[in-house]
Amino acid sequence: MDFIAPQNTDLLLAEASKEALYLKLIEQINKDFNLANEGIDFPMSTTPEELKIQLHEKIYRLIQYKFSEYLNLLYIVDVPEDQVKKLDGSDIHELSKQVAFLILKREWVKVWFRNRY
Repeated sequence: MDFIAPQNTDLLLAEASKEALYLKLIEQINKDFNLANEGIDFPMSTTPEELKIQLHEKIYRLIQYKFSEYLNLLYIVDVPEDQVKKLDGSDIHELSKQVAFLILKREWVKVWFRNRY
């Protein structure tokens, strides 16, 4: 089975749940945020909807108030720079939502491949 990245956050989280990898995704997100010294501690009981909202809020706050930490987080998570540069930064709310998706997508790739190989 080849890896095909989901097209949006809801599809990604549904796919993670379907593959029984949702908890691994939460673990990976917590791990990378802690590596970036941006402690986020999603409990394993976090629903996909809560994860989506809280991750978006966290990214929004980082962009607003802690920009260098935000850049460090993108580096730690390994979000491709060209994908971030393609985003429209004129609306910070929309930008943070799109970046949250890029982070989720990258974390999902890590979890998916670790599970497969």
